Amino acid sequence: MSDNSVDITHGATSGAPELLARAAAAETRAHDGLAVAIDDFFLPDEARLDERTRASLSLLLRALVETVEAEIRENGARLLSERGEARLSTAILRTEASVCNRLFDSGLLRDPALMTELIARVRQDAIAAALPLNAPDNPERPSLVNRFVQHPDRALASGAMAVLIAESRRRGDPDAEHLTQTDLPAELHCRLVWWVAAALRERVGEAADGALPLLDRALSDAAQRSLAAYDEGDRLEGAAMRFAAAIDAQPDELPRMLVEALGDRRIVLFIALLAHALGVSYSLAREIVLESGAERLWLALRALDLGREAIAHIGFALCEADPRRDVERFADRLDAILAISSDDARNAIAPLRLDPDYRTALLALARTGGAA
Repeated sequence: MSDNSVDITHGATSGAPELLARAAAAETRAHDGLAVAIDDFFLPDEARLDERTRASLSLLLRALVETVEAEIRENGARLLSERGEARLSTAILRTEASVCNRLFDSGLLRDPALMTELIARVRQDAIAAALPLNAPDNPERPSLVNRFVQHPDRALASGAMAVLIAESRRRGDPDAEHLTQTDLPAELHCRLVWWVAAALRERVGEAADGALPLLDRALSDAAQRSLAAYDEGDRLEGAAMRFAAAIDAQPDELPRMLVEALGDRRIVLFIALLAHALGVSYSLAREIVLESGAERLWLALRALDLGREAIAHIGFALCEADPRRDVERFADRLDAILAISSDDARNAIAPLRLDPDYRTALLALARTGGAA
């Protein structure tokens, strides 16, 4: 028997609490995982995100966080360097500790307003990419937007050019590491900037070593610079709405423009034209267009007095681009849609034109049930 026996008692004893804690955590995770799986199983198909949408949503969310993070790191490092804090400036540029996973795990990104915007954006982009590209009657005729770029009316020409620039910015440079900008509504961009700044504070805080107030000030100032440089008016949706307002399509022009916008795969312009014609916000018109059932869309088109040919073009294009829609069902319903008079359709969608906050209050109250 060897005299050099190793005493493993102490190691085993000291590791036991950690093992017990990990086992307890595993049990909690298993319970939580089961609850999530049950919720997912009972979700109706129309409410469940398909795998392509989930993947695109994950990529977009990560890209947005990384875009904001890169800007705040760069601004923060420059400010710290200018203030003589070279060590902290170097620390804030270390990207091995990205904040993406921290924000994902924190639950902050579950924000309903943010997720509503991003899910709509992903679905909007997916439909645009899948829309059938209609060959124009005249192959040499430019697309709807490109024709307006050369328009003698400066408002129309500049509006069309702004749409083209915003489209290019939204697509981004395929060789660039990050997006040019988040292209989010200002309130959501602001929210994301402060979340990223706070998460960076956690990541870099340990390196501050007594200089935490300096780090806080630099991150706060960097975030403020990011917010000051952001212009919500540069968003693609905003540019499309201004262009639609400049066009101000008349009833005899609107059907052709809506059909042509879809034929050009410009779903954003289609939504903007519809929103302007209805007198509603872009976000509400987008919600109407993206609904797979499309009941409100058909009412909206009838309220605008669109006829069979235009509605058929729009319906079949959207059915082809969106796998959630049933083309045979749409074909079966086309006569019923056209049987709705324009007056009845306008009365039916009248609540959509109410003040958005008023509509939100009415819907919130309706969800609570009847009066006591």
